[in-house]
Amino acid sequence: MNQSRNNILNLIREVIDTSVRSNNFKDSSQDLSDVYIKTKDSLELVFAQEFTKINGKFVFCENVGEFNQNIRLLIKEYSLDSVYCIDSNIQKLLENAGVPYLSSSKDFLELNVGVTSCESLIARTGSVLVSSRQASGRKMNVYPNIHIVIATSKQLVYDIKDAIDRLNADCESLPSQITLITGPSRTADIEKTLVLGAHGPKELYVFFNNFN
Repeated sequence: MNQSRNNILNLIREVIDTSVRSNNFKDSSQDLSDVYIKTKDSLELVFAQEFTKINGKFVFCENVGEFNQNIRLLIKEYSLDSVYCIDSNIQKLLENAGVPYLSSSKDFLELNVGVTSCESLIARTGSVLVSSRQASGRKMNVYPNIHIVIATSKQLVYDIKDAIDRLNADCESLPSQITLITGPSRTADIEKTLVLGAHGPKELYVFFNNFN
C-alpha cells in the first residue's frame, strides 16, 4: 500500500515539475487573437459593458471637474467621513476633490472604503489587474467592503495577454503577486446561492478618468 502511494506521489511530482518548467509566465508571445472575435466597439465601451455585467459600477469622468463631482457624490451616498488611501498620486486627486482620507496603519483595520489605482483595465473580461508593486500593496483589494479603483485611458488594454506584456515591459521581473479582479467578491454555498462580499469587497467601482 505504501509503495503504491509513493508511486502515485512520484508521478504527481513529475507532472507538476514538468508543467512548472514548461510554462514560463513571462512568455506571453503566443498568438491567441483568433480565439476570440474582437469587437469593433471602443475599448472604453467594451470594458464598461463587461464590467457592469459582473456587478461592477463604472463611473466615466470626462474631466477633473466630473471626477471631483462624482467622487463627492459617492462619499455622500454612503455617508462617509473619509476613505482609506496610501497611494500618493491618488491622494492628490482626493485632496483636489475635497475628499478626506486616512492612510496610517492604525486606521487600516477600520477601513470601509479603500481607494487604489491599478496596473491595467482589461476590456474583454471587464477585469482589473493589480499587483504587489503598486503603492497600495497586497491588502487594499481584499479588505475594504467597497473598493474604488481610479484608472485612466492609458491603462486600458483589450486582453489579459496585453496586460501581462505591459507588465513585462515595465518590470525587470514580474511582481511577486498579480491579481485579476473580475467583479466584486462572490461566493456560492452548497445550494448554489450566490453571496457578494463574503471574502472581499462587496462593491467594486471603477472611476475611469478620460484625462491625464
